[in-house]
Parts: sequence; structure tokens; C-alpha cells
Amino acid sequence: MVADNAENTANEQMDILKSTQTIIRTALEKLGYPDEVFDLMKEPVRMMTVRIPVRMDDGSIKIFTGYRAQHNDAVGPTKGGVRFHPNVSEKEVKALSIWMSLKAGIVDLPYGGGKGGILCDPREMSFRELEGLSRGYVRAISQIVGPTKDIPAPDVFTNSQIMAWMMDEYSRIDEFNNPGFITGKPIVLGGSHGRESATANGVTMCIEEAAKKRNINLKGARIVIQGFGNAGSFLSKFLHDKGAKIIGISDAYGALHDPEGLDIDYLLDRRDSFGTVTNLFENTITNKELLELDCDILVPAAIENQITEENAHNIKASILVEAANGPTTLGATKILTDRGILLVPDVLASAGGVTVSYFEWVQNNQGYYWSEEEVEEKLHKVMVKAFDNVYQTAETRRIDMRLSAYMVGVRKMAEASRFRGWI
Repeated sequence: MVADNAENTANEQMDILKSTQTIIRTALEKLGYPDEVFDLMKEPVRMMTVRIPVRMDDGSIKIFTGYRAQHNDAVGPTKGGVRFHPNVSEKEVKALSIWMSLKAGIVDLPYGGGKGGILCDPREMSFRELEGLSRGYVRAISQIVGPTKDIPAPDVFTNSQIMAWMMDEYSRIDEFNNPGFITGKPIVLGGSHGRESATANGVTMCIEEAAKKRNINLKGARIVIQGFGNAGSFLSKFLHDKGAKIIGISDAYGALHDPEGLDIDYLLDRRDSFGTVTNLFENTITNKELLELDCDILVPAAIENQITEENAHNIKASILVEAANGPTTLGATKILTDRGILLVPDVLASAGGVTVSYFEWVQNNQGYYWSEEEVEEKLHKVMVKAFDNVYQTAETRRIDMRLSAYMVGVRKMAEASRFRGWI
């Protein structure tokens, strides 16, 4: 019976929707909200499943399944990315929409959380097929999205080109050029300077603040980054340029390690469009070995559930900053916190992307555009304020940073729902 209970607990922690709901319930209880608030917050207020027919290059018609979740729009329109991935699921999209609500609350944006996804493998699709899928998705969800309803953005395996196709399709349906419908667009179509690197830039700012709390000089600090895609590669470059030693990186095929520091510029030059570079080298290590390297700062920037109760005791970093969504289970979070490791949670660390998406939306609405320096200055102000708020809440209440971030993130949404008379 004990073994069964332990297995059920482990399964729940690997289930990102259930684990998210667990922390939200705890956060709301600590804030003193009644049960009905949790009942409202635990699921998206709106969830849409669509079927998208696309004519493939061989002439056949393939039907793709897509999702769009809108978690809570009490504060304002929902906001969140669209991912193209073979492992997209309804449960994952729901959980990610909740995280977007929390991120918006943490950095104090007038948004609720949204998220979308399509079950596909873009690595096996042509440019023309991807365009057909992108446009088909927008047609399928067009009634529930828009600049005052729900604003999509890039996510896993989507980029500014896909956002451009989606914006064009929505503008055709709307019969009006509408750049504010979507963010992460090319600059020439109303995109914002700094948007592509915004998530990594926000993570870097959180790393700088965390390093100050632990009296670690970022110059010369030994950093391990799991993942070398969009966030991981930008992050490696930013930290390398600040004088840190990136002693380990990884991609889907393995990991590289050099205790003296990797040549990041060389690796960036050799990586392909999907962030793959380790297949060019013979002396690689496993992702498991990478996570357990002796370092000052560990940054999981790949996929969820990478640090669990099985390997949390082996983590040797002083600081762990989550650039990926859900890389650390709840059980592992407790182990790391008990061991004195400062864990900066994903909902805080990766909020730079939605922050600069908000800046892009504001610029689209007002028709006035900022320089890259202005965007970075505004982002830095937002991220430092958010980090300090979460850190001080954790210190004052003697809780871990994850629970603290959830408490900060959920409060604005709960209050907006209360004032609207929903609860």
C-alpha cells in the first residue's frame, strides 16, 4: 500500500497539470482565498480542440489536431504561445495556459494566460506544408482570438515566419491589417526589437539577481545549460559575453562538457536550425551526467521533468534557474530547497518572453515603436522588480521560491475575478 501511494505521488508530480493545480491550491490557501477561487483557477475557462486539414506535398490530405486554451480573462485578454510538437496534449496545453496566467501576474501585465498547440513534427514538414498548417489553425480558432480577446505568440518549434503567416491569415479574415493579433512577428510586420531573445534575456537577468543573493561573481562562474535551442543558445551567448564559463551544454542527442569552458561562439556557428550541435562531436556525455556536473549555476532550458526525486540529491549547483517549462518536479523542488539550493522557478525566470510580447502589443496598439535599448531597459526594470518581489515573499513567509511565485502570480487574477463578481 505504501509503495502504491509513493507511485501515485510520483505520477502526479510527473503530470504537469496536476502538479500545477496542487501548487495553486496551496498558494490560494496561504493567501486566504475560499475553495471556489481554486475551482475557478484549476482549469481554463475555455478550451477549444480543432481539426485542421492540410494538403501535403505528395497530394494527400492530412488532418492535424490543434488546441487553444484560455485560462482566465478577468485581468484582460489571454496571451500565450502556439507550439508545433509531436507530443502536444490537451493536458499540457491547459497547464501551460495556467502558467501563462501566473507569469503575467508575476510581472504585473494586464493579461490572463492562454496557450495553443498542434500535434505535428515540423522537422518532417516542408515550408509550404507548415504555411498551410499555420493558416489552417488561425482559420479554425479565429472566432475566439484577437487583439482584445486572446493574443498568440511563438513557442516550441514556431518562429517569426509562422507568426507572420498567422497574422496575414487573421488580417484576411478580419479584412483589416491587424498586427496586434499576434506577437513575435518579424520587425517589418510590427514586431518588437528584442522579442526573439527576450526569454533568454529575462532568464539572464534572473541569474544575475540570484547570483547576487548567493554572493557569486557572474564573471568566472561555472554554468551548465541543458538545451541549446532558442532560449538555451541565446542564454549561453549572453552569459558567455558577461564572462561566465559555460562548462556544459546539451541538445536532444547528448551533451558537451569542458571544465575550462566551452567555445560558445564556435558552437553557435555550428548548430543547426533546431539547436543541434552535439552530433558533430565524439566525446559527448549524457544529459543525466550533464545535470549532475559540479557547477555554480544549473539552467534546465530543454523539456519538463528533468530533475526528479531520483536525481535531485545529485545536483551540485548552488543555484538552479528554470528556463524551460516544468523541468523540476514538486518532490525535487522540496529536496533542492531543503539542501539550500536557490531555485528560481520557470514562471518567474522565463517571464521575459511574455513581457516583451506585451511591449510589442503596446507598440502595435499605439503605432509607435521603441529602440532595442529602450526595450531592454524596460525589460530589466520589470524582471528585477518581479524577482525581488518573489524573493522577499519567499524570505518573509519562509517558503520556497516556486510557491512564492505562485502566490504573487495568482493574487492579481483572484482579485480581478472577485471584483468582477465571478467569485
